[in-house]
Amino acid sequence: MATSLDIRGIAKDYAVDGNVLHVLTGINLSIEEGEFVSLVGASGCGKSTLLRLLVGLEKDFRGDIRLDGKCIAGPGLERGIVFQEARLLPWLNVEQNIATALLNAPIGEAEKRERIAHHIALVRLNGFEKALPRQLSGGMAQRVAIARALVNRPRVLLLDEPFGALDALTRSHLQDQLLEIWATEKITAIFVTHDVEEAVYLSDRVVVMAPRPGRIRRVIDIDLPRPRDRGDPDYARLRAHVLNELTSASEPAAVSA
Repeated sequence: MATSLDIRGIAKDYAVDGNVLHVLTGINLSIEEGEFVSLVGASGCGKSTLLRLLVGLEKDFRGDIRLDGKCIAGPGLERGIVFQEARLLPWLNVEQNIATALLNAPIGEAEKRERIAHHIALVRLNGFEKALPRQLSGGMAQRVAIARALVNRPRVLLLDEPFGALDALTRSHLQDQLLEIWATEKITAIFVTHDVEEAVYLSDRVVVMAPRPGRIRRVIDIDLPRPRDRGDPDYARLRAHVLNELTSASEPAAVSA
């Protein structure tokens, strides 16, 4: 497979009350085209900051991020992002919220309507095109957010704890729907989560991050067939392995991938 994202020597600092806070250091990671990679780690380890760098929302960092060999210098249509909150505009309906992602797209109105309809069907929201956000459940709102992130047909989908605020049953359903979308759209997915179970269920690889400053502790291959069986002993073994890396008091040297 071809490399989609190449992350080399990333370091990021913030100034807090006149002091320098080291958020990320020495992040090296290659992500293949079409791969599903999850980032896990304790709060404050820099997972979300790294995602913001990948989407191009932060420019003040050291190191190099390349997509297909080209430096990422800011936001671009080839990358879509979904946040923990759906962040829908309350005065716009489902169709209109998705359409906001196409405002600057270099396509005609007919193609915009076609794309919106396709992505509403992709996230299984047919019949809710005219619904306002207040008329949707939390899970439905997140599906709108996913459709909005995908409607520009990005190469890379970045997800920052998109299911973190949902109940367990809704979360499980949306995990399966996300995997269907990932397989259908053939995109590269980078998923931030605190949930080891979720990371192992979704991912080809899990990147375990250590905090203060954030760095890669371990990259673990999840070499299990899909669809995955949460009751499979091999699944339980890998989940325990990731959890052990996450909670271990020792902090092995960062690895490159």
